Amino acid sequence: MAGLTLDSGALIAFERGDRRLMAHLKEAEQRGCTLTVPTAVVAEVWRGGPRAARIARLLEACVIEPLHDQLARTAGKSVGEVKGAGVIDAVVVASAAARRDRILTSDPDDLERLQRRFPQVLIVSI
Repeated sequence: MAGLTLDSGALIAFERGDRRLMAHLKEAEQRGCTLTVPTAVVAEVWRGGPRAARIARLLEACVIEPLHDQLARTAGKSVGEVKGAGVIDAVVVASAAARRDRILTSDPDDLERLQRRFPQVLIVSI
């Protein structure tokens, strides 16, 4: 069964207690899905302090995927091929594609442009 990759919007939604996000996470837990967060997403969201405590709890339940060379090259290539693609979004989609994960996001438009290059990925909007 495919896992679930979380992007920055998903982490921010968790921090805010978004009910739709919580429902997706509960379903993922019930199905035994692995939650993955690329390290680039952590860097984009993490600000430390008391607000980070909630995100830290979520990250403890996730696999934090390092930005290894092959992932970086795949993401970089897709940035060059998809007009307007951002590096972190490309890392998220390339990461999820490697596992055939679903991606949980609050900003599907940017990821959907990249999805054309990675059709094995399903984008789930919250």
